[in-house]
Order: sequence, then structure tokens, then C-alpha cells
Amino acid sequence: MATVLLVRHGRTTANASGLLAGRADGVSLDEVGREQAALTADRLAAVQVAGVVSSPLERCQQTAQFILDRQSGASRAPVEMDLDACLTECDYGQWQGRMLNDLATEDLWSAVQSQPSAVTFPGGESMAAMQARSVAAIRRRDASFESLHGPGAVWVAVSHGDIIKSILADALGMHLDLFQRINVGPASVSIVRYGASRPTVHATNTDAGDLSWLTNSVTSDDAPVGGGTGHTASSAR
Repeated sequence: MATVLLVRHGRTTANASGLLAGRADGVSLDEVGREQAALTADRLAAVQVAGVVSSPLERCQQTAQFILDRQSGASRAPVEMDLDACLTECDYGQWQGRMLNDLATEDLWSAVQSQPSAVTFPGGESMAAMQARSVAAIRRRDASFESLHGPGAVWVAVSHGDIIKSILADALGMHLDLFQRINVGPASVSIVRYGASRPTVHATNTDAGDLSWLTNSVTSDDAPVGGGTGHTASSAR
């Protein structure tokens, strides 16, 4: 029962201009995005993380590096960044590099919003395949961190908005067609713990708040009867 902190990269030049960057090279954090990533790194400094896994794209690696630098600044053992291609952005095919307001006029746009499970981007990836490979990667990595560092391990996955939304939808038991109901802002932190019987989603889309409680999280994945009293199930023993 390790805990994964799902972090979206900070704002980019493409985000600011309304461009669908996809997997294009040379898309980096802008000044606002760097500030967002630094604030997120400060929040995560309250927790000793076992590792950081990042999408290979530059904007995610930049965000991950802020987290790694802040972990080192807390006088802890060095934490390494591992890249995972299964956490990379969706392959938007011919949509990549186009403006979102232009794409909104395409017939496919309505399906992306209401029935993403049926969408395959022209010349690109299906959204169902995107979810399948990203969820499999997170669950595989989570099991590995727990095996290596124990059930109290906390680790970070830095990825992209649609990727994190699809992972959260799976953890929440939602059909992919409902994943557009989830919002994941730049540099936000969402928290998922995978248990033996089911995942537990502790938070989504947070950009503020103390995370030190993660250092004392419990290992039981039983849900507290009556809602419990806080972040853990310790009162239900």
C-alpha cells in the first residue's frame, strides 16, 4: 500500500497560448509554470519521497527536477528521477500543434468531451489505449516501490492532464467516458493509495495544503465506518 502523488507539470508556453502541444519537442515551463512547480516542490518537501517517475517530455522533467532539488534541500538521501514512456502525453496525431479553439470546431471534439472511450485521434492514439498504458504503468510502479521501500512508501509521478485524469478515473471506478468531469490543474497534486482490495483516492487537484500527514499514514485499506475523523483510518481500529 504505497502512496502515489500524481503531479501535473506546471504551465507551459503552449498552455498559455491555447495550443495543443502533445508530444512536440521544445515545450517548456513558462515563468508562471516554474513558480507553480517550485510551490508544489515546497509542499512535497514535507514528505520524504522514495522516488520520482516522470514522463520523458521536457515540461514534466522540469517539474520533476524542482521536486528533486527541494527533496535534496531537506537534507535527505538523494532521490533519482526515472523516466517512463508509458506516462507520456497522449499521441494526438494530426491534432498536435493546433489551437484548441480551432479543434473545438471539429466533429470529433464533441466525442472527446462526451464519449472519449470511443475516440481515436486521427493519425494518433485512442484515449482508451492512453488510459490502459498509463494505469498499468502507475500500478506496476506502485507495486515496485512498495516491494522495495515498504507499505509506507510515498512516491511521485509527474505527468500530463489527460493522463492523470484517466488514472484518477480508474482509481475512482469511473468509466473513461466520465473522466472529463475531473479537473487537474497545472502543478496540482492528487493522491492515490492502491490497496489489496481497491484504490483509495485521498485528494484530487490540490494546489495548497499541508502534506506532512502522509508521513504517518496507516497501512490498512479498510474504509472507516461513519466516514472517519481525518486522513487515516487509525480511529477505526
